Amino acid sequence: MRIVPFEPRHADAWRTLNEAWISRHFAIEPKDRLVLDDPAGQILAKGGRIFMAEQGGETVGCVALIAMKDGGFEVAKMTVAEAARGTGLGRLLMQACLDEAARAGAPRLYLESNSSLAPALGLYRAMGFVDLAPEMRPPSDYARVDVWMERLL
Repeated sequence: MRIVPFEPRHADAWRTLNEAWISRHFAIEPKDRLVLDDPAGQILAKGGRIFMAEQGGETVGCVALIAMKDGGFEVAKMTVAEAARGTGLGRLLMQACLDEAARAGAPRLYLESNSSLAPALGLYRAMGFVDLAPEMRPPSDYARVDVWMERLL
């Protein structure tokens, strides 16, 4: 298994992997559609990063770091294909985010999630993320968000 930077050849896998998990649990929202259909323009061109996980010639996971105004990054669109779950790949993807944020000198990583995604929340907490107090939670572009977390770096 290897974690690699996003390349144009990953565009279909990026969209497919994310549509699978989002539509399984929620409705695909307008903001989802923007970043799924144009990851280069919506994330990379704005100072963000995208990492893809490959195994045996297949793309089996992904995660994005969306640049924030404060110099931090929002962790977004993290998913692992059903067949690759339970392999530690989510931890590898998150570690790639932590390493890249540290390299970039980011002050923090931020993320939004949903309380129904217990395995993801468990991973985030195990990787040092803490829940934000209600007064620290910015408005979200997503109706499904009911969890806000960050990890200071």
